[in-house]
Amino acid sequence: MEAKLISSVQNPLVKQILLLKERSRERRKTGLFVVEGQREIELAQKGEYLLHSLLYCPEIMGDISIESFTKTHQTKIIQVTENVYRKIAHRGTTEGLLGLMQSKDHNLTQIVFKNKSPLVLVAEAPEKPGNIGALLRTADAAAVDVVLIANPKSDLYSPNIIRSSVGCLFTNQIGVGTSDEIIDFLKTNQIKIYCAALTASKNYVDCDFKAASALVMGTEATGLTENWLKNSDQNIIIPMQGEIDSMNVSVSAAILIFEAKRQRGF
Repeated sequence: MEAKLISSVQNPLVKQILLLKERSRERRKTGLFVVEGQREIELAQKGEYLLHSLLYCPEIMGDISIESFTKTHQTKIIQVTENVYRKIAHRGTTEGLLGLMQSKDHNLTQIVFKNKSPLVLVAEAPEKPGNIGALLRTADAAAVDVVLIANPKSDLYSPNIIRSSVGCLFTNQIGVGTSDEIIDFLKTNQIKIYCAALTASKNYVDCDFKAASALVMGTEATGLTENWLKNSDQNIIIPMQGEIDSMNVSVSAAILIFEAKRQRGF
């Protein structure tokens, strides 16, 4: 397989990759984002993301074959020198492979439920990439039906989110919208809304999550907005015995999600 060779860090594609990593506006404009490493690229392709370009560095990648990644003739194959790869890669342990992937449309109309009693995780206005990544890892571990992000504060295809999710950005079905849009979506699909909140709340273990359920998480700093609380079918709480009244949002989500999975016999 003949591949183009890039040996200069001043190459226009190298400059574009750096822009894609740094600026969400560039990612939105081009519809492209950067994925590093064999595992993440494989997960993205398994999640039906189209690999636009594959850049590889033979000196770093060793025995890894690039043929398994190039499933379509649309993928551009580009060899880069070690110096160039070190420039464009964030981590030194990504096997000398970097992919430019085409982003997806996360409109709520694209969501498909595979069963009649879906389990949905909703995160309102998540901001920290580490928390978003951890939520996506938890959702993947529990195989929730969909993750809905209301009023997002971060670009989903930020390199920090991709890294912190360890590729679970690609393994989850994700929908994005305003709180109003997501509330309407849940009600239209007859999915009960359970809001994690400190007031007017019921112990989560006393709730029945076997029917179609959405577990809604707010930010650690301010919790959920009034819009969610007034549309909640039931506010739920995880009782705590220490001095503080909140936990990391991904930890709280994991507790609630796996209680729902336990009730469902998984």
